[in-house]
Amino acid sequence: MVETDEKWLDWAMRLQSLAQNGLAYTTNTFDKERFEEIRQIAAEMLVTPSGMPLEKVEELFCNETGYQTPKLDTRAAIFQENQILLVQENDGLWALPGGWCDVDQSIMDNTIKEVEEEAGLTVTAERLIAVLDKHKSQPSRSVHHVTKCFVLCQRVSGEFVVNSETIASAYFTLDSLPELSLGKTTPEQIALCFEANQAEHWETVFN
Repeated sequence: MVETDEKWLDWAMRLQSLAQNGLAYTTNTFDKERFEEIRQIAAEMLVTPSGMPLEKVEELFCNETGYQTPKLDTRAAIFQENQILLVQENDGLWALPGGWCDVDQSIMDNTIKEVEEEAGLTVTAERLIAVLDKHKSQPSRSVHHVTKCFVLCQRVSGEFVVNSETIASAYFTLDSLPELSLGKTTPEQIALCFEANQAEHWETVFN
């Protein structure tokens, strides 16, 4: 995405946030109409840069209510003989097992749930490795502000089974990583997980 599109995305995200917050708190009918219009404009601003139809943008971008907050994404780091577990998604790219944090789940519980769903493993969550702002640490941008939580986990039992989200799983060394889904996992994030796994004492990284 070029720099101009980056600015458009930032502006649209800010307008969407202001409109959603306004809709959450205003009781004035006319103000609600104005905030709805601002939200619609924000969605339309994303149609050209994203290449998606307006209906899809609205579905992804304008489908929430209440005060606008970042979305939480949890990712599990599971090691075996100094190799890290990655799962292969339907598009052929690889990532740490994980996903959006469900509204009724803690970071720990959601991490454990995602590993079971995507990798077929039962794990225990041992250590919070990092809490990272996606916009600061990943090249791939999104229409939501995302906070990513990386959790060091220990395998207890289970085996991989092909499912609706992933088609394979495997362990990799840091110098032999497959093609990654960079919107979900970067080499730098994986390297951080290796550091945390090898450290006797670890302080959670945050930005």
